[in-house]
Amino acid sequence: MSWIYLIIAGIFEICFAISLKYSESFSKPLPSVLFIVFTILSYIFLDKAIGTIPLGTACAIWTGIGATGIALIGIFYLGEPAGFWRIFFI
Repeated sequence: MSWIYLIIAGIFEICFAISLKYSESFSKPLPSVLFIVFTILSYIFLDKAIGTIPLGTACAIWTGIGATGIALIGIFYLGEPAGFWRIFFI
């Protein structure tokens, strides 16, 4: 179950990063509130995951899920460039 919690935490990390982008420096209320909610949920699920998964492993995977997911959403949905080095390092 801890691995499922970790995946959910990673998905919420993606959600809070996207919400942060759309909050436009916290000038838009709904994305700003969603950012706070998704951040809290991400950390709650990360906390549940580290009950049995070693902290270093959990943080590395959580960060990897978030970074990869955010980069892919940026490329496929937000029109960000998909250069060779960006894809290589993902």
